[in-house]
Amino acid sequence: MLYEAVYHEADSNYCFPISENEITLRLRVSNKDKFKKVKVIYGNKYDYYIKQNEIEMSLKYQTKLYDFYEVTIKLWDVRFVYIFSLEEEDKTYYYCEDGVMLKYDFNFAYFNCFQFPYINEVDVPKRIDWLKNRVFYEVFIDRFNLGNKDKDLSYINLKVDEIPKPTSFFGGDLKGITNKLNYFKELGINALYLTPIFKSISNHKYDISDYYNVDKQFGSKEDLKELITKAHELDIKIILDAVFNHCSDRIMQFQDVLKNGKKSKYFDWFIIHGDKVDQEKVNYEIFSICNYLPKFNTSNEEVKKYLIEIGKHYVKEFNIDGWRLDVADELSHDFWHDFRKEVKKINPNCLLVAENWHNSYPFLRGDQFDSIMNYSFTKAVLDYLALNNLDAKETAYQLNAILLRNNDIANDMMLNLLDTHDTDRFYTSCNKDIDLLICALSLQFMFKGNPGIYYGIEIPLEGGYDPDNRRPMNFNKISYDSSLYKMLKDLIKLRTTNDVLGYGDIFITSNDDLLIIDRSKNSRHLKLIINHSGRNKKISNTNIILCHNFSNNILKDKGFIIMEDEK
Repeated sequence: MLYEAVYHEADSNYCFPISENEITLRLRVSNKDKFKKVKVIYGNKYDYYIKQNEIEMSLKYQTKLYDFYEVTIKLWDVRFVYIFSLEEEDKTYYYCEDGVMLKYDFNFAYFNCFQFPYINEVDVPKRIDWLKNRVFYEVFIDRFNLGNKDKDLSYINLKVDEIPKPTSFFGGDLKGITNKLNYFKELGINALYLTPIFKSISNHKYDISDYYNVDKQFGSKEDLKELITKAHELDIKIILDAVFNHCSDRIMQFQDVLKNGKKSKYFDWFIIHGDKVDQEKVNYEIFSICNYLPKFNTSNEEVKKYLIEIGKHYVKEFNIDGWRLDVADELSHDFWHDFRKEVKKINPNCLLVAENWHNSYPFLRGDQFDSIMNYSFTKAVLDYLALNNLDAKETAYQLNAILLRNNDIANDMMLNLLDTHDTDRFYTSCNKDIDLLICALSLQFMFKGNPGIYYGIEIPLEGGYDPDNRRPMNFNKISYDSSLYKMLKDLIKLRTTNDVLGYGDIFITSNDDLLIIDRSKNSRHLKLIINHSGRNKKISNTNIILCHNFSNNILKDKGFIIMEDEK
């Protein structure tokens, strides 16, 4: 056995409670080692030396180097201690905090067994009740739909079929979104993520100068209330975009610092190196390389209070359903701990989904964010279907590795993306191959978490990097009879109506160059098989519920099937 491959860590993504009396354990071993049985030997920490219980673990995830075993245990006593046993044909190994050994003396277990001392209710990650079976649609507001034709239109300089520039304005607004709520309902969309709505000089509004006012290009507070009210009547949730890492240099507080230097009462609201701001030399912390976007000092208690009050205000006064948190990993854990507590006091089911592009495990333990925009999933799908960097086996490994980063509850609430306003459009990345786009959508909708689609994918819109990926929405170009639109609508219906895809289990593998995702709940199973092998494959099954490029038991290249099964 490869000793150095065996790994477990208590109170982590290898050991986490999922309820007040249930705990999930994971154990990593080398995928070159094959065991007859892998078990958890567990008990109460105070009488473990005389009384142990055993439960077998099952192989749940496979990556390039490792196998991962998992089990969920229902406890009668949450003062929980445990070790692992790994059985080969002729010997049994034990694994505890001291490592792998051939013998284990339970009389001295209190020195080196693993433990989860107590499951406290407040430490159990919470699922968002309404999030189950939701499909998100990102609206880049300026580029979506103009609804208020009585407003000042003089700023508009972009036509519907033109390629945007960084300074282009199309004129989309909140009324334009409200006017399309029935369109969303017909498509099956039941959650909208809106890019920032607050006062700003840009088309994207990520440079905010007033957090308490809706930008006049987008409408008014009344327009926002109308949108949210009417959306809720149709059971469509509304997520707003919070930019708390930085602000516009036009914001009142920074302008006061520019004027008064260190005498300004807002001087410590920002991170300034010196006694006054020098915007040419940029002697203050900023977002990216933008000197017009000063970074907030969220270690300052006044700043924390100011930003937290903004978060609370829109939850309380406008009844929004959640926040998408921009550049969230550049703010302190301390800030997010406090932000979460205050917002969740008003609405425990307010979703907090962060823009974190990388492994975000420290933020996703149930005390900061509920989930993230899952760009790691985006990259895996790109590598498999668009860039051909991964084959089916390698893709299965990568998707499993992504799931292993976090606990199951966080995985259930991920926002899984093919593209956004910050990436090339997937349709462009796959060389405008509709078959590959449809396969990518099938993978997105079958993966654990919530699908998030970017406006215009149903056309499909094309576009490279910003600003090309922010082209105007052209409703006249939607072909409602196209294979893409029909499949998107069918996938949305499957996702929003099938309980297996809500908080069901997942098993990802590959076989004969086919990627296989098995979702299950109780005795029901949904299985996705994607063929991106370059060859046609023969598959016999009579329980097909959705398919693309499949007929007469032949799954063609760039095709998929979703089958239903009961076991």
